[in-house]
Amino acid sequence: MAASAPAQIKLPPWSPELSQAAREGLEANDSRPAGPQTMDGRRARSEAIQQEIGQPRLARWKVAMEESEIAGVPVRIFRRAGRPGDWRGSGPVLLNLHGGGFFVDSGSITENVEIAAQTGYPVVAVRYRLIPEHPFPAAVEQALAVYRALLATRKAGSIGLYGTSAGAILSAELVARLKTDGVPLPGALGFFSGTANLSATGDSAALFADMAGAKAVAQLYAGRRSLDDPAVSPLIGELAGWPPTMCVTSGRDFLQGPTADFCNALRRAGVPAELWLYDGLPHAFWAYIDSPESDRAFADMARFLSKSIGAGK
Repeated sequence: MAASAPAQIKLPPWSPELSQAAREGLEANDSRPAGPQTMDGRRARSEAIQQEIGQPRLARWKVAMEESEIAGVPVRIFRRAGRPGDWRGSGPVLLNLHGGGFFVDSGSITENVEIAAQTGYPVVAVRYRLIPEHPFPAAVEQALAVYRALLATRKAGSIGLYGTSAGAILSAELVARLKTDGVPLPGALGFFSGTANLSATGDSAALFADMAGAKAVAQLYAGRRSLDDPAVSPLIGELAGWPPTMCVTSGRDFLQGPTADFCNALRRAGVPAELWLYDGLPHAFWAYIDSPESDRAFADMARFLSKSIGAGK
């Protein structure tokens, strides 16, 4: 008889193979004091952490950030110094949907600085409506409005779409919505540590997360929609014809299994899809840890996005 899995997994310390900067960054993050209980407090704390990490990144990479609106939706726009790219122009542009569990904005700065710097393309980060106030499809609707505004002046193939964690989920949902509405699809999808099937949990969630909590968040986000609705869980729907996709996860990522499952499903549907795994690191580490490992992850992401949309198909 096979032995049953232990009720709890005690993780070993961070690998000594990680850089000193990565280990120090992870330990510093783990030692942050507990956040406030109110939603407003949690959102303010998340913004403060973004500014704490993001402002040095903006200076290091010589990237300018602009607070703006597109199609009535609040956005942050990033441009590398010396590159006059404009989201209103006809050239390549990148659209980011940030992470934060759909409750907070934890990445509209920290997910984008290096991408803007290394691609040289303007990055538009959508600051979409959050739960619990605005369940599905509120965030998708706002992402769609911004995408349509970008599409008004350029070919769809010159738009790259990417997101981390909740933003990866939302990015896949946006592609599914575009297909349903008959809107031209972007030239590339960056699916960075997410799930495309909210009706299921992977084994990695059992190892690295609270499964009951993850299911509760999924249901809260879906609102009145069923979790097996393809609009909410695109993996369940038709994947043929999706844009070339880069799926990114890491060794201690609670969404490692779902990220791999989506990449495999895309490949089975004939979609060019790459799976990148960074060993020994936790969920979405690049968004909050300054280290050589994060630099390499951003460089890989930027290379994929540049290659996929640079020709402005």
